[in-house]
Amino acid sequence: MNFRLMTVAGLALALAGCTTVGPARNAVEARWKGQPAGVFFAAFGPPQSDVSSGDMTVYSWKGGYKKRTIPAQYAEGENGKKGKKTASARTEFLSCSVQLNVSSDYVIRSITVLGDIKKSSGPSWCEEFLAGDQAK
Repeated sequence: MNFRLMTVAGLALALAGCTTVGPARNAVEARWKGQPAGVFFAAFGPPQSDVSSGDMTVYSWKGGYKKRTIPAQYAEGENGKKGKKTASARTEFLSCSVQLNVSSDYVIRSITVLGDIKKSSGPSWCEEFLAGDQAK
């Protein structure tokens, strides 16, 4: 009985020492989790601020500024001509804000998107900017 109890306790201690990395929550985390933070900052610019907490450092980063013009939309008229205007043209001002948790060996352990512009379909602006083709 004591041997079984000691074995279970030893196994519990061994498993407690293991750290696991959960699945990525979004495309940005899938792209950058486990990568060196220096590569991220070299590609997208320095962080706005950082706070040390034990062996982790939390960096706040904002960037990806872009102005995008959305053209007016029109209903389809007779014979393929433009019909009545259904939506006016507008300008979107895009940016991305993330928080990076970086270990003492300067590896990104998690990245959380704090501010983003969602699209009705397709990737959000942060996913497009930080995890798209230009981020590779």
